[in-house]
Amino acid sequence: MTETGGEGEQLALIAAGGRRRPRRLAGDDPTTEDRPVALVQVDTGLAHLDRPFEYLVPESMAEGAQAGARVKVRFAGQDLDGWVLERRDEAEHTGRLSPLRRLVSPERVLTPEVLAAARAVAARYAGTLGDVLRLAVPPRHARAEQALAVEPPEPVALPAHEPAAWERHPAGPAFLARVRDGEAPAASVLALPSVDPRTAWPAMLAEAVRAAVEGGRGAVVVVPDHRDVVRVEAALAAVLGPGRHTRLTADQGPQARCTAFLKALRGHVPVVVGTRAAAFAPVRDLGLVVWWDDGDDLLEEPRAPYPHVREVLLERATLAGAAVLAAGHTRSSAVADLVARGVLAPVEADRRTVRAAVATVRVAGEGADVERDAAVAAAHLPSVAWRAAKEALATGPVLVQVPRRGYLPSLSCQDCRRPARCRVCSGPLGLTGPQGPPACRWCGRVETAFSCPACSGTRLRSSVVGARRTAEELGRAFPGVPVERSGAGTVLDTVAGTPRLVVSTPGAEPVAEGGYAAALLLDAWALLDRPTLDAGEEALRRWCAAVALVRPGSDGGRVVLAGAPLHVTVPAVEALVRWDPAWFAERELAERRELALPPTARLAALTGTRSAVAGALGGLGLPASASTLGPLPHGEDRWRALVTVPVEDSEALARELAALRARASARKDPDPVTVRVDPRDPTA
Repeated sequence: MTETGGEGEQLALIAAGGRRRPRRLAGDDPTTEDRPVALVQVDTGLAHLDRPFEYLVPESMAEGAQAGARVKVRFAGQDLDGWVLERRDEAEHTGRLSPLRRLVSPERVLTPEVLAAARAVAARYAGTLGDVLRLAVPPRHARAEQALAVEPPEPVALPAHEPAAWERHPAGPAFLARVRDGEAPAASVLALPSVDPRTAWPAMLAEAVRAAVEGGRGAVVVVPDHRDVVRVEAALAAVLGPGRHTRLTADQGPQARCTAFLKALRGHVPVVVGTRAAAFAPVRDLGLVVWWDDGDDLLEEPRAPYPHVREVLLERATLAGAAVLAAGHTRSSAVADLVARGVLAPVEADRRTVRAAVATVRVAGEGADVERDAAVAAAHLPSVAWRAAKEALATGPVLVQVPRRGYLPSLSCQDCRRPARCRVCSGPLGLTGPQGPPACRWCGRVETAFSCPACSGTRLRSSVVGARRTAEELGRAFPGVPVERSGAGTVLDTVAGTPRLVVSTPGAEPVAEGGYAAALLLDAWALLDRPTLDAGEEALRRWCAAVALVRPGSDGGRVVLAGAPLHVTVPAVEALVRWDPAWFAERELAERRELALPPTARLAALTGTRSAVAGALGGLGLPASASTLGPLPHGEDRWRALVTVPVEDSEALARELAALRARASARKDPDPVTVRVDPRDPTA
């Protein structure tokens, strides 16, 4: 690289052909004679410059500037971060090369396996290697590097442990044995509900990790949120003993995150557990990758190129020859597709075992029989749900799952049931508390004189009851019973096993000591009617997560699903009642295959202004098998087009999309098109 000159001059030098031995630089710090050329991935942030560049290695940096080390380089008049990818004896380009500006750290934090995985992920999602590396490797923290010993401590013997979590799955012991023997089995396990920590899903993951450790290999475990991390950590400590795992999450401070990363890199621990930030953890001798609850949107990275943990870990397992475990109470359509293609083997319990482990589920319908139970009117509950809660409170806590937070987040006309909208911005009207008039949830405008544009009605009713209002109503319906809330702002990890009502939004359900005596799943239609591709799949996943916290039916555990219609068959409701998530996943997959939707096809969403999206579509060299929908309006001044291709043409589509991004970057397009491959919801 030239030390001076603009970006165009630098690229012209790179384009020149020929090979030559680099010259020594004048000055006090000459070029090293040992592999004097460093191939550096420069973090330019520009798609059209997403390639390595050559620099000379000064003698003072010869020992530290090895493959995987961080460096500073001069690029287009700026000092930018970079990664040394390799050292060479000769340069590929003629002309004058610039030297490395500074060795940031000799720590080789970018391992070959992580680099290969990052390249594969970038290619699959039409992203850049620089974007993926920013996700894969945390920022350097000098104090963390200095405080942690370079050499790992001597390993201690594993504590004695009697495995119990996999006994209910006939194929479970065989899977663990293969992992222990150093093989690479790949499985999708449907975990059964359990209120016993020895057989709950965290114990299943921990016992699989122990099998890998007993075989002399390491493991990476990724779960959706910090509460799941806490549960898995407790299980790992019980199964592996102290000092064999570390936590790696995005919400850790810079020093704690860097320390956890270095513990894995330097071999201090063989196991890393964390949220999606742990997917690229540089565990030595990787032998097992695990992720829990594939359908949770927290496993999808919100930053470009938006990779899913599933794809990252599958790629790492392929490169390392590691075993794969995709676990959950339900199975997403993406995992169902992997099972159907033979990538993952299904591991499930027999029906008799399932019936013994799951609470009894009853569907209460959409109405409340207030004539038979007057107290139901105060709680706005179906009578069967009210009675189930009253009886269960005699023996333990009752979980109440409410699909929306807030007070009354959605209102509608009392007469015609049309959703109530703001007269200014058409946003939904709602109530934030028991006092005051309704207000728009978008612009905040207060509505003092509502009039329905359809029927001229002036009365409002609640469309959805929020968690706060539900807790208030339940407190009146069950006087003297403690009521706790878990949701946005205050998420509880655990609650006592004594009688109480626990009102929670989906995903925030705390674990009860000894399990819940009952669970009420309210407003089922609010989850089923979401205008998203995966509404049924998401509803079943959230319901099953709540049911898994309830005692089995043999111990009196019961679940009431309120708000689901009784006059029609709803597949997600049927799957919950029968606890048959495998059947639902296969059905969902068949429908997506018929409609050529992911995961049975590859889909890309292009979003931008109408002219930009139309121009992008015109410049794409799509395969003949491609199908295009749009551009269609997608919010204010935004348009979206969807491009689908069969799975066998996915690489061609990704290359075209990457080239599209590179051209826009080279032109410094002021209105670039956002590209997302296989988004969770193409319409969002």
